[in-house]
Amino acid sequence: MSPQLCEFHLPLTPEELLKSGGVNQYVVQEVLSIRNLPSQLKAFQAAFRTQGPLAMLEHFDTVYSILHHFRSIDPGLKEDALEFLIKVVSRHAQELPAILDDATLSVSDRSAHLNALKMNCYALVRLLESFETMTTQTNLVDLDLGGKGKKARAKSAHGFDWEEERQPILQLLTQLLQLDIRHLWNHSIIEEEFVSLVTGCCYRLLENPTIGHQKNRSTREAITHLLGVALTHYNHMLSATVKIIQMLQHFEHLASVLVAAVSLWATDYGMKSIVGEIVREIGQKCPQELSRDPTGAKGFAAFLTELAERIPAILMSSMCILLDHLDGENYMMRNAVLAAMAEMILQVLNGDQLEEAARDTRDQFLDTLQAHGHDVNSFVRSRVLQLFTRIVQQKALPLTRFQAVVALAVGRLADKSVLVCKNAIQLLASFLTNNPFSCKLSDTDLAGPLQKETQKLQEMRAQRQTAVASAVLDPEEEWEAMLPELKSTLQQLLTLPQEEEEIPEKIATTETTEEVKGRIHQLLAKASYKQAIILTREALGHFQESEPFSLMDPEESEETRFLNLLGTIFKGASASTQEKSPPASAENMGPGQTDYKDNPSVSEPEKSKGKEELVKQEMLVQYLQDAYNFSLKITEAIGIISKMMYENTTTVVQEVIEFFVMAFQFGVPQALFGVRRMLPLIWSKEPGIREAVLNAYRQLYLNPKGDSARAKAHVLIQNLSLLLVDASVGTIQCLEEILCEFVQKDELKPAVTQLLWERATEKVPCSPLERCSSVMLLGMMARGKPEIVGSNLDTLVSIGLEEKFPQDYRLAQQVCLAIANISDRRKPSLGKRHPPFRLPQEHRLFERLQELVTKGFVHPDPLWIPFKEVAVTLIYQLAEGPEVLCAQVLQRCAKQALEKLVEKSTPQDDPKETPMLSTFLLMNLLSLAGDVALQQLVHLEQAVSGELCRRRVLREEQENKTKEPKEKNTSTETTMEEEMGLVGATADDTEAELIRNICEMELLGGEQMLAAFVPLLLKVCNNPGLYSNPELCAAASLTLGKFCMISATFCDSQLRLLFTMLEKSSLPILRSNIMIATGDLAIRFPNLVDPWTPHLYARLRDPAQQVRKTAGLVMTHLILKDMVKVKGQVSEMAVLLIDPVPQIAALAKNFFNELSHKGNAIYNLLPDIISRLSDPEGGVKEEPFHTIMKQLLSYITKDKQTESLVEKLCQRFRTARTERQYRDLAYCVSQLPLTERGLRKMLDNFECFGDKLSDESVFSAFLSVVGKLRRGAKPEGKAIIDEFEQKLRACHTRGLDAIEELEIGQGDSQKTPAAKKQSSVSRHQPLASAASDNDFVTPEPRRTARRTACRQPNTQQRVRKKKPKIVFSSDESSEEELSAEMTEDETPKKTTPIRRASTRRHRS
Repeated sequence: MSPQLCEFHLPLTPEELLKSGGVNQYVVQEVLSIRNLPSQLKAFQAAFRTQGPLAMLEHFDTVYSILHHFRSIDPGLKEDALEFLIKVVSRHAQELPAILDDATLSVSDRSAHLNALKMNCYALVRLLESFETMTTQTNLVDLDLGGKGKKARAKSAHGFDWEEERQPILQLLTQLLQLDIRHLWNHSIIEEEFVSLVTGCCYRLLENPTIGHQKNRSTREAITHLLGVALTHYNHMLSATVKIIQMLQHFEHLASVLVAAVSLWATDYGMKSIVGEIVREIGQKCPQELSRDPTGAKGFAAFLTELAERIPAILMSSMCILLDHLDGENYMMRNAVLAAMAEMILQVLNGDQLEEAARDTRDQFLDTLQAHGHDVNSFVRSRVLQLFTRIVQQKALPLTRFQAVVALAVGRLADKSVLVCKNAIQLLASFLTNNPFSCKLSDTDLAGPLQKETQKLQEMRAQRQTAVASAVLDPEEEWEAMLPELKSTLQQLLTLPQEEEEIPEKIATTETTEEVKGRIHQLLAKASYKQAIILTREALGHFQESEPFSLMDPEESEETRFLNLLGTIFKGASASTQEKSPPASAENMGPGQTDYKDNPSVSEPEKSKGKEELVKQEMLVQYLQDAYNFSLKITEAIGIISKMMYENTTTVVQEVIEFFVMAFQFGVPQALFGVRRMLPLIWSKEPGIREAVLNAYRQLYLNPKGDSARAKAHVLIQNLSLLLVDASVGTIQCLEEILCEFVQKDELKPAVTQLLWERATEKVPCSPLERCSSVMLLGMMARGKPEIVGSNLDTLVSIGLEEKFPQDYRLAQQVCLAIANISDRRKPSLGKRHPPFRLPQEHRLFERLQELVTKGFVHPDPLWIPFKEVAVTLIYQLAEGPEVLCAQVLQRCAKQALEKLVEKSTPQDDPKETPMLSTFLLMNLLSLAGDVALQQLVHLEQAVSGELCRRRVLREEQENKTKEPKEKNTSTETTMEEEMGLVGATADDTEAELIRNICEMELLGGEQMLAAFVPLLLKVCNNPGLYSNPELCAAASLTLGKFCMISATFCDSQLRLLFTMLEKSSLPILRSNIMIATGDLAIRFPNLVDPWTPHLYARLRDPAQQVRKTAGLVMTHLILKDMVKVKGQVSEMAVLLIDPVPQIAALAKNFFNELSHKGNAIYNLLPDIISRLSDPEGGVKEEPFHTIMKQLLSYITKDKQTESLVEKLCQRFRTARTERQYRDLAYCVSQLPLTERGLRKMLDNFECFGDKLSDESVFSAFLSVVGKLRRGAKPEGKAIIDEFEQKLRACHTRGLDAIEELEIGQGDSQKTPAAKKQSSVSRHQPLASAASDNDFVTPEPRRTARRTACRQPNTQQRVRKKKPKIVFSSDESSEEELSAEMTEDETPKKTTPIRRASTRRHRS
């Protein structure tokens, strides 16, 4: 049959065209061979030139054969075929309009054109898909190969770039579909297969993973337009909806592509209904199914989120369909729906002109967002906070919601998720930036105006109520209303007569009756009943013959007469007011009253004006109230956020820093606390945090407002000086580091330095404190550039060290600290060949220092002591031969003290009486001696030792240069170098020994200056009753500690005295000082202090807060530096975790955080800590015990440690003596991160705790373990969990004997391997693990007792009574050592050398 007479049916697969179908159905006659294809294609081209597009009817087999052999044929032939087919379809598209308009077109011609159209489109679409498939595969191969030039290789291989060829084909198909081609079909109904053919190629192109790339933008747009035409002209909506849903489920890259397409169809093509269809399909998806299909849920979520950003108004009508997903399990879908709501609030439901329905919708969306701020999933909570941040930033949040959303953000600051906390801080920062209240949010500043305006509002309301009442109420009704209160007041006045002086105004002689009646009426109208009654009483005496005061009935009671008279006056005046003219009525009206009834022309404008003013005042008060509440919430947030400043997460810390910068800029007073608190973060090891601190201070202080450079410098200095007010030493050091950084980077302008010098030299008028702060800032800057101070040394000396009265020791101290920064205080390194910076002894600086110290010695100025300490340090740091200068100072001061002593012992005194020296002089003398002693030691060990080493190195280098070259030969070079190394090491030891000998033999012995102070010092320390002044005792104890640092011999002889003072002194400051001193001694002479270590631990329980804090700091340093043995007494540090003082608790937490990084330290200590803290005699209560152990057990993260600890704790049940210890051990087990192997350990040791399960707390703790294990249990592990729970419940209800019955009932065949293992281990294996662990020894019970434990309860009880007490393997001290009563025979004689704990000794 001729092809023209056949009907072409679009096949589902290419093979269908080879099979014979129905009547008149076109079938491919022959698949041509590859060899014949070029010639046949040329024949087709020739036929096309003569017949046009209808030539396809004769040559379809040729195109089919090309498609059939597509993978095998030459690329050139493929390209030619594609190019030719494009021409054919293009020609057909051009000819079709005329054909379709031809009314005389025959049926056969119409059929021929229809077949040609279907054949052409089929061929072009299949060729398009073939090229796309081939290109995708080629790209995958290129992706595997990698390298450059992949695009060039692909182009040269195929002769053209396929990515550039796709767009014209798609545009051609779009052009074809835009024609009214439906008339080619019978009844003008286009078959579905034709539409599916054209649109199917679009969906296949979309499946390409690279379709979303920028280079494929034109292809995407062409696909979108083609599908848009299919939707509008060919009823493709249902198919498109289904296809889009399928593609979103399977292709993650398509969400943004399809969003762009759908939004274009909804806007440009007017197909808004497709949005509803797609959303309906997504809304009908089962939430449970989506929870099992994360890929599909992710696609839907991304699609909805982006669609809401593009067309929120169209999507809003379909939102109700999606609400079910808010209750679904998949958090991504919840996030998507919430994000869509937020976009609608931002783009559609924004502004004040919303209709009632739109406002309700917005409020519902906001309610939903707020509710999901408490979602169970942290990602949803975080997303909600992010969305609120955007809403606040774009000012789309109604003012009525501010307080609620701020409260939500403040609440989320305590969230467990770091991400949620971070976003909560960002939201609060956005609230600050976009708040509608004020640029300065100080609650103290807002409280005053709020109170003032609120009072004004109350007065306005009272006036308005009075005015309204006077206008509306009838006089009779008004009188009835005031009568009860008036009666009460009258009765009080009649029973307690008032004196005349209480009358507010006496009746003037010129006043008439009417005037007095008017005054009484006014007082009654203002509710001043007392004054009205008193005035009436006065009028009765004054106007006895005038009405109405003369109409009093004597038979009535006094109360009744008064009430009748007052009623007559009030009602009569009101009635007359209504009858009289306006001027007369105005006279009798109280202030703030308006006659609204009789004067409408005047009262109506006044009434509306008063109402407007009242509304304005109410709005003002509401505004101030909102601003005040907002500032209170921000203040509350600051307290929480400041605690997050030292979190482990870098990003959170950075957010906290940025928040405080913003809060400070908005004038929140408490923000300065956060700005100061971030200072220590300058020492952070994280570069990001350090840089954030620098940026914060750069932003806050280096860019001040001002018209000129000098004005800016003035503001900068003022701001920095505020930071120095009441600043601690640590804060000043941090600020010094920051300023040093700024100076080194030249970020501080010269104008700042210039102004500081002007303030310091008083060229600019300033207060003494401002002058002092200027010197401090100059000293800090000198650390970055020493020449700032070095070039003006004489100026500084004249500023602070010149003699004046009174002497400013604070300024002098700061001058010394500033000068100290011109030299490097560290020990000189071997690499330095130049001598250290020193000034001659005759320098004016040292002359002035000696003079100030000597003259200030005899004056009781408390600031002299810190100044003198800094002065001595500076002399030793900068002077040549500082010991000579300081010896002179000591000598002069001692001489002055003796002179004062001689002055007091005059000849007239009784010779038997001992002359007394002033306490402050003795304190000054001892304190000065201690400072000189310590600085002499530092000088010897750093400066002298470093100089000896430097000179030796230079001498050796000089000797090496003078040696003759001939003496050196290759055979002896290595040996000589080794000998040189040995000689160098020996020389170092020799120099160190020399310094040590000087300290031991010379400084405190013989004729030395310091030795002369030892007897006096010991006398003061040994006689606290005689020398009871607290300041003197503190100074003496510190000096004793400094003297002990010098010599091991002297230290050994005075340790008993030091520790006795530490134990027995009633002064917290003294105990704190000695704790610091003994800590330093433990580092310098560890072997001497080691036997006294228990007394150091004992101070951790000191009743004084200051001493506990100091002890915690000292023990932290000693333990972390391995300077003391970590014994079981470290449990005292654990007790500090529950200290009522937050700083001490934070200190203890930081200690254990650091200790957890030292190998297995906490794991090794835990058994002893648990035993000590749960000990009924010396432990802690149960609730604090739980708090402590929850913190400590959180550091156990390794599975091996957990398993071992479980085993030890289970075995400890055997030796526990009280029910409290059972509960404590069970709680500890429940807090461990158990795994299946840990559970097996518990099963193996079940007999250890099985008999304790009758206790409800023990049973609950073990049940919680089961609950935790079930959460992440694998299916194969659930059997052992069930077995363990079964055993627990059996023992809890029926005792340990139930276990044997349970095992017998199960039978041998049903015994699990775990049960068999438990039986064998528990009955035959000794407690080897506990016995072999050096860190935790559990007494091994007798085997007979274990075997009969289950069968003979009475025997078990007898054995339990005989159990030994718990022995702590790590304890090397007894209870007696903690006693404060120390005699000579109690002094520890054993001096065990310190051995560092090696991690190799402990099992991991």
